[in-house]
This record gives sequence, structure tokens and C-alpha cells, in this order.
Amino acid sequence: MKKKTQADAVDPSKSAKGFMLKQRGEAAEAAFLSKAASLGFQVAKPWGESSHFDFILYTGSHCWRVQVKSTQCSRHQYYSVMLKRGNRGYTEDDVDFVVVYLVPLNAWYVFPIKTVSEKGSITFSPRPASRSRSEPYREAWCLMACPRDGRCNSEISVSRRCIDSESGECPFVTQ
Repeated sequence: MKKKTQADAVDPSKSAKGFMLKQRGEAAEAAFLSKAASLGFQVAKPWGESSHFDFILYTGSHCWRVQVKSTQCSRHQYYSVMLKRGNRGYTEDDVDFVVVYLVPLNAWYVFPIKTVSEKGSITFSPRPASRSRSEPYREAWCLMACPRDGRCNSEISVSRRCIDSESGECPFVTQ
């Protein structure tokens, strides 16, 4: 077996790849900040990198802990995102929502943590008339804007799917 040298310890290709992933993650977070603020949410970023969440969204009556994930690559028209921090998946103790950004499509998916906490990853098939389990969560910002107590903040401009539905009830089950 070859003995490792100091030159082997610093592998530029691995460092560059890690740096590129970090930059892409930061770009997705910047896009999220812009999107959420443009909808009327108040957005805060925790100091440092030790929090289990990337942002806090304030609706006027609730604060939500949000983890942002993104992907730029597709395989056979499918996109996949890992839902882990290190070796551990996210739980309700860590975050309230996971928001996924599919960069090439400029598409956002808003998942309550209860719907994805048992999953190690999510696969997306964002085609017209897709029956993917993730499609109902596409652009579902109303989940954060309109909590179940009925006090929606009218300054947050999102499509309220409860109003758009025939029954007038929220089509999402988050409790």
C-alpha cells in the first residue's frame, strides 16, 4: 500500500468539487431569500453554520425554521435531492419545512417536515400532468403563509390553495 504524503492530503479536485457544491448551495439560499422576501415573508438567517436550518421565515404570527435544498442535475427527466445533514435525516426537532429548488426549472417545492422526515431523498418528475407525490407541494408557499389558526397575513402574496379548492379547505394535511 502506498504511503500517503502531504501532497496526497490536499486533493485539488476534491477540494474544488466541495467548494463548487458549497457555492451552489449558497446560490440556492440566495435565490430562496429573494423568492421568500418577494412574496412578503420576513426572512432571517441564523449566524454561523451550526443550526439545523438555513432560514427563519416570519409570517406576522408564526416563525418557521426552513431548510433549503437544491439540485441542478437531472437523470432521465428526474431530479433527486438528498434530505440529510451528514448521515442524519431532518426531523421535526430540526426544521418545520424543507424547501427544494430545482434550479434549471426555477421551481420551488415547499414540504412540511412531517411529510418528508422519514425519507433520505426526494425524487421529482416535474412534467405537465405529473402525478408525482411531490407535485402538490410545487409552489405551496401557502403552507407557511396560512397556518391552521386561520390568521393569514394578507401582505404575503401567495396563491392560497384553500381558497382555490372547491371545498374551501386546505388540500394539505400537515397535522
